[in-house]
Formats: sequence, structure tokens, C-alpha cells
Amino acid sequence: MDTLALLATVLPVAVLAALLCATLVCLAAILRAHRDDVVAVLLALPAVVAAMLRRKR
Repeated sequence: MDTLALLATVLPVAVLAALLCATLVCLAAILRAHRDDVVAVLLALPAVVAAMLRRKR
């Protein structure tokens, strides 16, 4: 099998596996956290996004 064809096959599968693992880790963290902590993080997200956008410019 050509190296490029192998890379084109393996890379998307690896990316999907990484996204699935990251999603599972995030869900486990949210489910294990106290409700007050999750609410505080969700309320802080707009400020975090605004700060990151300001820093990017």
C-alpha cells in the first residue's frame, strides 16, 4: 500500500479517536463535578472567550 494512501486512511481515524477520547474525558469531568462548579464554569465561558479574542488581535 502506498504511504500516502495509508496516511490518508489512518490520519482521519486517529483524529476521530482523539476527539472521541477528549469528549469522553470532558463528559466524565462534568458528570463528576459538583453542580455549582459546572454552573460557575459555564457562566465564566463568555468572559474567557472574550479575553481570548482580545488577546488574539
